[in-house]
Amino acid sequence: MKNLTLLMLALILTGLLACNSDNSSSGETAAQKEAQAFLDSYTEKYVDLYYTSAKAAWKTNTEIQEGDTLNAYNSRIADEAMTAFTGSVENIETTRKFLEQKDELTPLQVRQLETILYLAGSDPQTVADLVKEKIIASIAQTEKLYGFSFKIDGKDVTTNTIDEILKTENNLDERLKAWEASKEVGKELKDGLVNLRRLRNETVQALDYPDYFSYQVSNYGLSTDEMMEMMERLNQELRPLFRELHTYARYELAKKYGVDEVPDYLPAHWLPNRWGQDWSAMLEVEGLDVDAVLADKSPEWIIREGEALYKSLGFPALPESFWTKSNLYPYPVDSTLKKNNHASAWHLDLGTDVRSLMSVEPNAEWFETSNHELGHIYYYIAYTNPDVPPLLREGANRAFHEALGSMMGMAATQKPYLVGRGLVPADAKTDSIQILLKEALNFAVFIPFAAGTMSEFEKSLYADNLSPDEFNKKWWALAKKYQGIVPPSDRGEVNCDAATKTHINNDAAQYYDYALSYVILFQLHQHIAENILKQPATATNYFGNKEIGTFLNEMMRVGATRDWQDVMKDATGQEMNANAMVRYFDPLMSWLKEENKGRTYTLPEGI
Repeated sequence: MKNLTLLMLALILTGLLACNSDNSSSGETAAQKEAQAFLDSYTEKYVDLYYTSAKAAWKTNTEIQEGDTLNAYNSRIADEAMTAFTGSVENIETTRKFLEQKDELTPLQVRQLETILYLAGSDPQTVADLVKEKIIASIAQTEKLYGFSFKIDGKDVTTNTIDEILKTENNLDERLKAWEASKEVGKELKDGLVNLRRLRNETVQALDYPDYFSYQVSNYGLSTDEMMEMMERLNQELRPLFRELHTYARYELAKKYGVDEVPDYLPAHWLPNRWGQDWSAMLEVEGLDVDAVLADKSPEWIIREGEALYKSLGFPALPESFWTKSNLYPYPVDSTLKKNNHASAWHLDLGTDVRSLMSVEPNAEWFETSNHELGHIYYYIAYTNPDVPPLLREGANRAFHEALGSMMGMAATQKPYLVGRGLVPADAKTDSIQILLKEALNFAVFIPFAAGTMSEFEKSLYADNLSPDEFNKKWWALAKKYQGIVPPSDRGEVNCDAATKTHINNDAAQYYDYALSYVILFQLHQHIAENILKQPATATNYFGNKEIGTFLNEMMRVGATRDWQDVMKDATGQEMNANAMVRYFDPLMSWLKEENKGRTYTLPEGI
């Protein structure tokens, strides 16, 4: 009887196992096999279309010529083919069918299917005519933005020239001319932005997203309210430091420009950046005049030096194709060709074709920027491996990509690193507080712009359907509230100053990525300083430390195959938080309070 019972149990177990197996030696279930067949077929077509679209976009961004319509046509055709596939009704329905049985699939398959559905959300073919119209409008906006001829006193100037004036010129009249010249393009872009807002909202609404901002935020697994609460919390945490910096800048810049009456809010043309997002150029740190050292270097040397840092950490040399296919240096001012002047990194085929678009010149800003952009390139290289399907070859989240690039840019500008690379004398006398101040005028000043002005404006634009008659009014109200900045004079609604920022046009509703990236940056950097280098976070030298390379590679090589919050916790032992950033600037905070004694604070304590 006992043996018979055992036999019956064995038969039942055998039957159960058979029900949960497709009898393959791999143990793959029928559902998994079917889903994988779809994923393989989708991926093959997706990569092919992605590469074609990326190559067309590359030409659109690097070969802008008045009167030429071929690049725009080719880019439109490639984008239409791409969106017809990613947004196809068949792909949407098939993906939804598989996700209904996601408990039977592997986690990697589920993540790929969710990515497919997210990609479809931007361009669903259930509204094919809208998608086609949006593609045409997007390309036209890019061409207007980067084909625009900036002029000062009737003479053509590059954006690099405008930036240089805002960083170095002490004559307020000359500064005002440069700042106003930088905003002229906004007038040309306003109508296009209004149209793109409509098209972006209506296309994602076809897949039940409330608006385009909510769609973009969903990539983090968050709602719009949750993201904006996070941005508000970040601004509040950094507000005490920013308030001190704002007071300091008002008094120091008034002194610099010979203005007797210190203004309550900073006139925008007083600041060394077109959008007031980075004030670091208002301060030169004695003993760290990297610009003077780099002036004799070639632009290629700047990029090769960045590559040397990554190689020293154990990463490979850049592929030869990077050097032959990238667009790294500025066009001559009289060139008939124009290009996108915003530095960027490109992973064109989700494989080995990695490129960068820059306008490198031998100065400290481009030295940092080059290291930043190479951070993206090496992230691409790290997660291009057999364990990461092409659909998941991206950062753990969008902010992670920016965080790693910015962290490497910052690391390459700290004094011990510069000394080690021979760019600063070992005996150079520097003031650690002044170094911290310059960093705060970059990183801490950026948060109110990114988490405040930009994110709040785009939330208002897309989620709240902001009236075109109030674009400029809203933009400057936010700039005053978060950044403590006001325009030199009333700008009026004929201008569209928000649209002069490239991301408003062609990287829309994602600027919170940059704010979050700074939080991640400081958290990762603090971990590296304390646990790997055993050095103060404010004075590190990454060069040659293979353990840092291993730490970074372990995070980067998994791409988006794992939840971003798990990646952060595994790397640092903590959930994402701004504590590291606040701690980093603690010594500066005490110094600023002493420096600002007797000065009038005009920025409210709270947001």
